[in-house]
Amino acid sequence: MRLRDRFEALLLDLDGTLFRGHERIPGAPEALSAGASAQRLMYVTNNASRSADAVALHLRDLGFDAHEDAVVTSAQAAVRLLAQRIPPGSTVLVVGTDDLISEVENVGLQAIRRFDGALPSAVVQGHSPQTGWPDLAEAAYALRQGALWVAANTDATLPTERGLAPGNGSMVAALRHASGLEPIVAGKPYAPLMEDALERAGTRAALVVGDRLDTDIDGAHTTGLESFMVLTGVSTLEDLRTQPADRMPTYIAESLHALNHPVADLDPVVPGEGDIAEAIADCLAKAPGRAITIRSV
Repeated sequence: MRLRDRFEALLLDLDGTLFRGHERIPGAPEALSAGASAQRLMYVTNNASRSADAVALHLRDLGFDAHEDAVVTSAQAAVRLLAQRIPPGSTVLVVGTDDLISEVENVGLQAIRRFDGALPSAVVQGHSPQTGWPDLAEAAYALRQGALWVAANTDATLPTERGLAPGNGSMVAALRHASGLEPIVAGKPYAPLMEDALERAGTRAALVVGDRLDTDIDGAHTTGLESFMVLTGVSTLEDLRTQPADRMPTYIAESLHALNHPVADLDPVVPGEGDIAEAIADCLAKAPGRAITIRSV
């Protein structure tokens, strides 16, 4: 049985798993299209800078079969949290893109970028390459006066075709330092985004697929799901040396192509027994193209 056939849905990370910036990861569309009808493919992104429709269009441009209803964003999860905590029509100060503003307005809240006088009920913060000091200062003023703070995600970095750029988490860190406060976080590894994806998929028999230990893999553990880490993005085998033994990925492989093959017929790698990076590298060399199992503890 192929790895993917064990599950009813795949919850797919985007940046570092399917593409880097405007460049697709070689072979990723082909890997997903092989037998894709057997599972619901959900595209789950921590990046709150674009609408679901724009994300789906970007994916299609890169060769993926993606539609808006299969895209779940941290912006959607963040505004759902806002709508649960503040009254309809409340004012929300947005640090992020115009697409994040649209998501805020879609749930019946009023989006602003500046305020003078009346304090906004909340601040919502998502990634935007245009975020500057005036935006962060405006948010700090609101937070210090008691506004609710929701962050779409806290990814420190964002994979691009040129390398790793500052992510929303780097901007969140600036506001955290300036305000002395902690935000409610919607994106991975926290549960709201993952639960949105599961609800949309209509099943909990899902495999989380991603490249980052601190978001995708930790997010799978948060929601009690199995996970598959690919070595095409941010996290490396060396990073596993500092990952807690009880928060390891279930499977690990070089690329998404391992989804279309049975899991390697090797004993699972056991955390804590020797150098885990060396052990996995040895197993990957013995079973090229296959996923390696890591024993849960």
